[in-house]
Amino acid sequence: MSDKTASQATQASARRLARLAAVQALYQLEVNGGEASRVILEFLQHRLSEPIDGLTLEELDRQFFGDLVAGVSKDGAELDEVVKPALVDGWPLERLESIIRLILRCGAFELWQRPDVPARVVINEYLEVAHAFYEDKEPAFINGVLDRLAHSLRDEELDVGKA
Repeated sequence: MSDKTASQATQASARRLARLAAVQALYQLEVNGGEASRVILEFLQHRLSEPIDGLTLEELDRQFFGDLVAGVSKDGAELDEVVKPALVDGWPLERLESIIRLILRCGAFELWQRPDVPARVVINEYLEVAHAFYEDKEPAFINGVLDRLAHSLRDEELDVGKA
């Protein structure tokens, strides 16, 4: 593996950990309330060294984590409006389990606000995050919603290379 490839793999891994921790931090905010900045600080100072399901989050991309938590927390209501049209007809966002809703908000945030992250990467990364929480049909559901959302927000990007 070249140094560049190894560096890209490390960055991807650090961002995946940041996404996983962001969903957990956002869940804490949803359950306990409070300010995003305090939860971000708490996670960065205390929580990341504690293993969660055998995984340590110390190597996460701290800046990316903070950006996700702050952005999703700030834009939550707008993100819900972005996600709603991507849900199956008649399925209200409010009926979704909290973790699923938070994963979708994070994915929507990246698709909407982070054009530097390719849409296919966003979908794949949140599918992996979903697998960290679920083993049944939930990851497939999340994948489908994020795919529809990506096509509505970044269709030109996804259609590149299609004939």
